[in-house]
Amino acid sequence: MPEDREIPVQQARDTLPEPEEARESGDAPPRPGGRRSRPRRRLRRALAWSLGVVLVLVLAAAGGGVWAVRTAFPQYGGQLHLAGLSAPVTVYYDAHAIPQVYAANAADLFTAQGYVQAQERFWEMDFRRHLTSGRLAEMFGSSQLETDAYLRTMGWRRVAEQEWNLVSPQTRTYLRDYANGVNAYLRTHGASAISLEYSVLKLSDPGYRIAPWDPIDSLAWLKALAWDLRGNMSDEIERASLLAAGLSRNQVEQLYPEYPYDQHSPIVTTPTPATKTAAGTASNAGTTGSGAAADDGTTTGGGSVPAGTLAAAAPVLADVDQAVRQLPDLVGDDLPGIGSNSWVISGAHTTTGKPILANDPHLEPSMPGIWYQMGLHCTCEYNVEGFTFSGVPGVVIGHNSRIAWGFTNLDPDVSDLYLEKVRGNQYEVDGQWRDLQIRRETIKVAGGKPVTLTIRTTDNGPLLSDASAELRAIGVKPDVDPSGAPASSAATPDPDAGATGYAVALRWTALEPGRTMDALFTLDKAANWDQFRDAAKMFEVPAQNLVYADVDGNIGYQSPGKIPVRGKGDGRWPAPGWDSSYDWTGYLPFDELPSEFNPPQGFIATANQAVINPADYPHFLTDDWTDGYRSQRIMDMISSTISSGSDVSVADVQRMQFDNRNGLAPALVPALLAVPQRGAAARAQGLLRGWDFQEPADGDSDSVTGRDSAAAAYFNVVWRQLLAKTFDELPADRKPDGSDRWWLVMTNLLSQPDSPWWDDKSTPKVETRDDILASAMTAATGELTKRLGSDPTSWRWGAIHTLYVQNQSLGTSGIGPIEWLFNYGPVGVSGGSNIVNATGWDPSVGYQVNAVPSMRMIVDMSNLDSSRWIQLTGESGHAFSPHYHDQLDLWRTGKTLPMRWDKAGIASSSMDSLTLKP
Repeated sequence: MPEDREIPVQQARDTLPEPEEARESGDAPPRPGGRRSRPRRRLRRALAWSLGVVLVLVLAAAGGGVWAVRTAFPQYGGQLHLAGLSAPVTVYYDAHAIPQVYAANAADLFTAQGYVQAQERFWEMDFRRHLTSGRLAEMFGSSQLETDAYLRTMGWRRVAEQEWNLVSPQTRTYLRDYANGVNAYLRTHGASAISLEYSVLKLSDPGYRIAPWDPIDSLAWLKALAWDLRGNMSDEIERASLLAAGLSRNQVEQLYPEYPYDQHSPIVTTPTPATKTAAGTASNAGTTGSGAAADDGTTTGGGSVPAGTLAAAAPVLADVDQAVRQLPDLVGDDLPGIGSNSWVISGAHTTTGKPILANDPHLEPSMPGIWYQMGLHCTCEYNVEGFTFSGVPGVVIGHNSRIAWGFTNLDPDVSDLYLEKVRGNQYEVDGQWRDLQIRRETIKVAGGKPVTLTIRTTDNGPLLSDASAELRAIGVKPDVDPSGAPASSAATPDPDAGATGYAVALRWTALEPGRTMDALFTLDKAANWDQFRDAAKMFEVPAQNLVYADVDGNIGYQSPGKIPVRGKGDGRWPAPGWDSSYDWTGYLPFDELPSEFNPPQGFIATANQAVINPADYPHFLTDDWTDGYRSQRIMDMISSTISSGSDVSVADVQRMQFDNRNGLAPALVPALLAVPQRGAAARAQGLLRGWDFQEPADGDSDSVTGRDSAAAAYFNVVWRQLLAKTFDELPADRKPDGSDRWWLVMTNLLSQPDSPWWDDKSTPKVETRDDILASAMTAATGELTKRLGSDPTSWRWGAIHTLYVQNQSLGTSGIGPIEWLFNYGPVGVSGGSNIVNATGWDPSVGYQVNAVPSMRMIVDMSNLDSSRWIQLTGESGHAFSPHYHDQLDLWRTGKTLPMRWDKAGIASSSMDSLTLKP
């Protein structure tokens, strides 16, 4: 019998040195660093460091290295026999290896999709299913135990298994068909012929075996998607942490200002018809800051946990936050300063006379990219193309012959942290002690012994703070009662029950089984607005903004998803689990979620801004929206074109998607120019005079001097310096990030020249606004001079704002030849955080890009063959394939590819044709 052991919290993740600060300069490939760019880092290091040297030897072997690389490449042409098909299937590949699949029926269609995606991306699929199941240690060893522990604690795979019997029989059939296609590929290919990574993995873990694809593997991936789009959980922890660190509630609220409805329009701009308020909803309407009348730190916003209790529980909250940040982000939308853009314009305002729909989700860059472009066509109800996830059947974003749709993150508050009063294996609710639900799971470890994990759950959800022995120990340290008073003043607990302390439970909509997979299949075949809304009704998690267009000329917006109704509180702060009045009481009815059909303005734009003004809506969704800089810029560009008497073309929309205008600059630049500078600092300051606020990477905005790029470089370095100097009193792990919340905070402070925030706490002098603005400009001049030379006109934003796209597993080995082979870049890119061309960066870390428009799509409903698309990297997951990053240079310069629809055009323009036969 294998020996069980306790899960170690700190393992091999600390064996490699952190990236050097010099990498931020752009002179060398910048690696992710700091608290905001942690996704996948631990996994990639642990795997790559142990295998990198071996891979060098493999590739160096004469002939053998070439064979090992090329043997895994997909077959794009000729014929293959595929078990399970009822009739031949044809797959056309274009010059970028984008497949268009033609089948006789739905079963063959999804079987072929599984095969085609497996031969291009199976390593990625295998990695994802191990992650969503909490089984990374099976592949990569004990360094992944902490990640597995958290994922097992949340139970993504368990929820997916429950969904299997909840989705429709037809959906289960399609999931099986897809799995049959994947497994047909696996049966005919050994590990080394599937992907080069398996050849390398075998050398360090010869016992690893590829398991058949299970249909539930596809369902589980939707949990990873929901996790990365989970809402305000990070903000909830940060507010509590800042309060516990000594800031007053008023100071915390200043750092989380209310949405500027008077400046940035919400998505739905007209009041919704009067609706019957759902039971228990009234307490959720307009609750921002409710229950917190004092600024003495005695309460938090929303009338929830006393500040004294939060202070006592701060260690366990902080450690849960740190652990959650270390979890791999497969999608990456939880990074600051990013989101997604989508908009749709009525044919009344387009050159085509029919709607044009655009979408570009902003996610973390990765190799390969998150999306896989594909067309799925059959002589049945499925005739659709767009962007898919490898491992999931169907199309996620795209169009069929009748409608088109796009997604952005609605970002409602669908996750709450509950502080739980725990002693032994019991927790307190309303003065009574209840037994925790307990289950145990075994984690297999490559090269090690199995580990048993104990998972405890309350009615509010699993205890995240139980995921390691270290966190459990922290949880019992605060010996206090729920009021925040010392335990000695409370009733004496049972001495046999153990110490009383705090644990942290997670209530999250995605931990309840749902029918989102049904929604995807229904969406792919929807033919009109009503059928589109029928699909949206089943799209439970993650909650999204859905924009719509159809060939009949209609446009629309629908917000789907499970939005919780809270008994008390507003979800902005951790809630007291010992008080059942803070429990969720239900979900908002779908028919009462915001929706709009053919609005009078003739267009709809979503970019993660507020959905609707609370004055026009009876329910509470969240207060943690992005602050609307991207969305307002999109609406302004559309409105400006329309008001000039022009109609909007597909080419216009493509230019809008690549717009690089900085929305903070109009407010900050005048303040900077009003502060005198001397010498070199004055010459640098002069770049801002006449700047059009655009942020090109190089001289592409001004081919003669590149002045706009020089101004953009200077402005952004000033911004980073300004944040650091203004908010020096914040804890080291809570420094300002790339979110547009900080744009609004700074804009508000500019009108308060004597605000205490301006004071530099490290000096005896009391600094004011102009002191700090001057200091930031001087420091920025020095930084850029050191990096890019003494001539300000030669500075370029793209020289420091660089994108380095890294392979998910072997791309951070620290071995130059390996990184050169598996990664791409660095390349300078235009745009920035909170800009329509949202190439995000984190001022607390550096200027390197941590988020991007992961794809761009433009659908022309007048002629689907005139539609356009592009993704970040390329279709292939094979590092040496010509299609590994053959779209990246097009993407970074704002170009797109034809999104062909007509079969004759697809066939005539194809580079290869593969026939799959029964």
